[in-house]
Parts: sequence; C-alpha cells; structure tokens
Amino acid sequence: LQNVRIDPSSISFKMWKDIPVPFYMSVHFFEVLNPKEVLQGAKPMLTQRGPYVYREFRYKTNITFHDNDTVSFLEYRKLFFQPDMSNGSEDEYIVVPNILMMGAAVMMENLPTFVKLLLSGALAGLKQEAFMNRTVGEIMWGYEDPLIDTINTLVPGLIPFKGKFGLFVELNNSHSGLFTVNTGMKNISRVHMVDSWNGLKKVNYWRSSQCNMINGTTGEMWPPFMSPTSLEFYSPDACRSMTLVYEQSGKFEGVPTYRFVAPKTLFANGTDYPPNEGFCPCMQSGIQNVSTCRLNAPMFISHPHFYNADPALVNAVEGLHPSKEKHALFLDVHPMTGIPMNCSIKLQLNLYIKRVSGIMQTGKIKPVVLPLLWFAESGSIEGSVLTQFYTNLVLIPTLMDYLQYIFLGLSVPLIISAAVLMATSR
Repeated sequence: LQNVRIDPSSISFKMWKDIPVPFYMSVHFFEVLNPKEVLQGAKPMLTQRGPYVYREFRYKTNITFHDNDTVSFLEYRKLFFQPDMSNGSEDEYIVVPNILMMGAAVMMENLPTFVKLLLSGALAGLKQEAFMNRTVGEIMWGYEDPLIDTINTLVPGLIPFKGKFGLFVELNNSHSGLFTVNTGMKNISRVHMVDSWNGLKKVNYWRSSQCNMINGTTGEMWPPFMSPTSLEFYSPDACRSMTLVYEQSGKFEGVPTYRFVAPKTLFANGTDYPPNEGFCPCMQSGIQNVSTCRLNAPMFISHPHFYNADPALVNAVEGLHPSKEKHALFLDVHPMTGIPMNCSIKLQLNLYIKRVSGIMQTGKIKPVVLPLLWFAESGSIEGSVLTQFYTNLVLIPTLMDYLQYIFLGLSVPLIISAAVLMATSR
C-alpha cells in the first residue's frame, strides 16, 4: 500500500512522475478518392493511409502537494515521428475535406444569407475548395491559411484562434490541463482519483449534471485491489469521463491482469441509452458530438471505422471495415496495484459535412459524418520495469506460497513426533 501511494518515497512515484513505458501514437488518415463526385452528391469513397507513428514522451511538472491529501500537476506530451515504424512520411500528400472551410460552412448555416454570400465570395476569391490536397505534416501540425483571417473578419468569434490551423497543433509540447488528484496517503482507495481539473469539479460542456461529472482517474493508474467490474477515467481529449467494463482475466508476460473494454453504450445516443441524452444533440448511435468543446465545429468522435456504431454510418461511405480485433480499445490492468500493463486507446475524429445554402463551394454534398482519421495511443510495460514488476508481484509471492506449504509439510511430522514423545513419556 505504501508503494502505490503518490509519495516521493514510494516505489511507484518515479513511474508516476516520468512514465517509463514507451508510448506510441499511430495515426491513420482516410483519403477521399472521389472528391469531385462527392461535390455532385455521390457517396464518399475512402482509403486508409498510414499508420504514421510517433514516439510519445510524457512527464509531469509543477507537482504541488496540498494539505488535503491531494497533489496538482501538469502533464506534458512530446511527439517524435518514427519513420522506421511508419507506412509513409509526413511529406506525403492526402486528399481530405477542407476542414476549416467545411466546418465553418456548417457553423454559419443559420446566419443571415448575406453573410453566407460574403463568405462564399471570399472563398472563391481565395480559391478555397471543399477538398484539399495537403501533406500529413500540414494536416497534423498546422498550415497557414488566409481563410482564418477572412472568417475572423466576417464573423468575429466564430473561430477563436489565429495563426496556423492543424488537427494536432495544440497536442505536441503541450499539457492537458491542471489535474489535482488524491495521493492516497490517508485513504488508499482514493489514490489517483481526480479531485479537480483546471480547478473544476465538473465541466460545463454537456446538458446534464451526470454527463458533466469528472469521474475516475487521469487514465494512468487506478486504486489497488481492483474488482472485476468497471473503471473510470476523465479524458480532456474527449471532454468527458469514460467508463470501461471488465471483459476477462488474463496475463501479460506472466503478470495477472484484468482486461477492461468500452461498452457498446459508450458513444450510444440518448434514444438507445438514456443516460447519454446529456451528450446530445445526437445523431446515430456510435458517434458523439463534441462541438461544444471543439469551438462549436461540427466534430464527432467514435471508435475507428465506426466500430460498435449504427450500420448506417458505415454504409454512408465506402471503404470502412470495422472489426473488434483492429478497432476496439482495451486496458490490461494489474488488479493488485491498479497499474496498466498493456493498453491501446483508439479514437476516430469525424467531420459532419453537408451542402449549405448560400455557400457555393459546398456543391451538392449530401449530409454525411465523414471520417478524417483515427489514432491509437498504445504502450506496455517492458524491460527492467517489467522484470521488477514480475519479481515483486509474481515470483516472490509464488515463492512465499511454496515456502508456506513446505514449512507446513515439515511441521506435520514434527507435530506427530512431539505427540508420540509426549504419549510415551507418560
């Protein structure tokens, strides 16, 4: 118990502070093969590109202990491209929706017609089209686009940012907010449980108190002596708490584990799963609207390839092949310590596109939730850390069990001999 608390003197503190597990983020893009036909109302045809793999380093700074059994910290992430592990380079070009333009068009759908006509004229002048051909590096880490200044001029506040636009531009060399978690010094059952995030006890993105709750841990460790039921963590990337459910017991490199997976209800809509009504307005089950925490852009998250989603989402495009083996997320956790041994967290980012009256560049595009990319953050304990884990948590306890039986076996004859001697002495 002493060694799983967040305490500088505990064995697990260094692992918690500077995660020694090699994490990798693998990104798969969906290229649109028939952009001109999609503009005329055809079904989008997609092909998966990648993976583009990045080594991920995580470390904590600003670690501050408080008197109420909590500690605050910022966790930073640094990503480094791994050419030898990737199927392609960051310089490769991919045809994807013009995310900024198509997103802004849907966001402006209910604005006055003259504003949309102004934007349409500006888009034509800037030679902006519904689909763009850009490099992987530009889409991920940002590119200069005069459209940003144009939108900020026409509709101030619609996209509250300036400079480069990229899907992962704020991920690298950045932190995910100020977390305050329980140290477990007074109550070990609360160790790693989130007390607040950015000073908030709950978020305000969603329409119900239950959906706004910040539950569980930060997703790195859990309290010890876990039961085979469920686990929770708060994800700033998904802007919500997530609950995973127990699937099966197993072993990772000889270490006992519980496997936790996402239930089918995780991204279900409010009709199929009423507790999720607070995450609405909803569309089909299997996708979650995250526009309220993504600058009101029409963005949705889901499992990759719409795994566990309404078949209508898969059938609306060509090229998706959902499967549990490739697209389901999982966490293998050592139940005694609450430390993950092996994990792969997978999410897909989707853009809702449609024809918007008054904006000519949207053509005759039919409404569709279009997959942009999916990524997996994976890692497993290995090397000296795994050896230490196996020795302390498997080998030594097993040896102690054997010794216990050996001593018990040796003690039986001794007890019998003592009883015989006592009987004969009488």
